[in-house]
Amino acid sequence: MGRKKHFGSDNMKKRRRGICALSLFIIGLTAPAALSGCAKVPDGRDEHTPRIFGATYMTRNNPYFDIVHESISEVVEGNGDILISRDPQQDQKKQNDQILEMIDEGIEILFLNPVDWEAVKPALIACHEAGVPVFNIDTSVKDTEYVVTTIETDNYQAGVICAEDMMQRVPSAKILILDNPIQMSITYRVQGFLDTIAGHEEYEVVHQEAGAGELEVSAKVTSAFLEQEIPFDVVLGGNDPTALGALAALQQHHSEEGVLIYGIDGSPDFKSMLDIEYVTGTSMQSPKGIGQKAAEEAYRYLNGETVEPYISIEPVLITSENLSEFEINGWQ
Repeated sequence: MGRKKHFGSDNMKKRRRGICALSLFIIGLTAPAALSGCAKVPDGRDEHTPRIFGATYMTRNNPYFDIVHESISEVVEGNGDILISRDPQQDQKKQNDQILEMIDEGIEILFLNPVDWEAVKPALIACHEAGVPVFNIDTSVKDTEYVVTTIETDNYQAGVICAEDMMQRVPSAKILILDNPIQMSITYRVQGFLDTIAGHEEYEVVHQEAGAGELEVSAKVTSAFLEQEIPFDVVLGGNDPTALGALAALQQHHSEEGVLIYGIDGSPDFKSMLDIEYVTGTSMQSPKGIGQKAAEEAYRYLNGETVEPYISIEPVLITSENLSEFEINGWQ
């Protein structure tokens, strides 16, 4: 807004200063009454002392976990609290050490996505001894007695619907599976797929190997397998980055023609490949939904409410046929 340099006389300026001073004096007298209902208590401390929440995911090299984190953060910060996080980069020992660090920093809740469902146990015990409740997200831990709840996609069903779609598309297949045995979400997905094709000899798994849940690793694994010249025409990736790594390797070897490629996540990158029909289908997860639900359940727990020990979110298969129903460039 433009201000006029010569607004009134010197007397007028003095009067204004006087009015301002009087106003400040009146505010000073009435401030305790005025602020009594907004974040103040009689001893002068803030009514809401921010809680500190901790979060750790197996890797931040997968944008899926960025969305999970953002969704948790929105709820936590919306309640005036603080969320700190660590990236163990697929190293369980590092994750355990980082959890101990966060305990020392005073976290009251831990949101945990473990690198290794079994080797995370020392960190779970440390949380238990420190009185820090653990909310297990996206992939389960083995020792569930140390967590309040597990919140994840129905990973077994995610594998089932990939297998069902494959069986509708082709009468037989030779299948490459890229899993990650230390990550139970992927293990359950693969098991759902295998159980669905069980008893159908026309659908044969010719190779199964760990892709570590990451594009670069799965690309190397797939490339090495291609060099063995064992034919296959279906790829099941334990998640979308794994499936996209397989696609990259196939394209590098000029062998992608006629290969069905399935992922699990519903990521923007995979949906972009679906849009140009380079891949076949992905069982959609909702990182937004998982993150939001985890944070909401944490607050319910802190409020003394009952939290179910297992919360499952149903997956949906996205293919080129129903892609228009989803946002290609975003997560659900």
